[in-house]
Amino acid sequence: MKDLDKLLSEIQVVPVIAIKDANKAVKLAQVLIDNGLPCAEITFRTEAALQSIKNIRDAFPDMLIGAGTVLTTEQVDQAIYAGVDFVVSPGLNPTTVKYCQQRHVPIIPGVNNPSLVEQAMELGLSTLKFFPAEPSGGVAMLKALTAVYPVKFMPTGGVSPSNVKDYLAVSSVVACGGTWMVPGELIDNEQWDELAKLVREVAGVIA
Repeated sequence: MKDLDKLLSEIQVVPVIAIKDANKAVKLAQVLIDNGLPCAEITFRTEAALQSIKNIRDAFPDMLIGAGTVLTTEQVDQAIYAGVDFVVSPGLNPTTVKYCQQRHVPIIPGVNNPSLVEQAMELGLSTLKFFPAEPSGGVAMLKALTAVYPVKFMPTGGVSPSNVKDYLAVSSVVACGGTWMVPGELIDNEQWDELAKLVREVAGVIA
């Protein structure tokens, strides 16, 4: 597989998904692939997350799949077992980071200030999740961090159609994470055409 940073920079926007029914995961993944976003970060905020990841991995071996909201080493094990390419956490937990490194799976932990960036660098990390992006100062804060630290960022949290291009224009940003193109209500109701439209709109903006 290509370097994770390169893959993310090619995709540019990572759909962050909280899915309640694993039986809908493959169809959702198909919609993402067919409409220009061949990536999914399935968050561990629902009980269906693990099975959803497994279902997508079985159906689409080459899709870029991350596990989000990973908080424990047990969840790291589950994510690896399910077949993820990378792990994302909302904060910087050294125990989780070191465990991912031991298990040889990339982790992108959340940071939102200089001290956390330095702690992440001390752990050997160079790609970090800027979270929650908008409440933490948005593009201005990200530019300030970029001016000081030689790391890459994946801003997530408050990223939307109105500001995604501003975030992507920051030199340190490899990709943005977002939920707006994968709203839970549309997934629950299997409104695939509506989802496809939202995904195409994102792909069009970043093209």
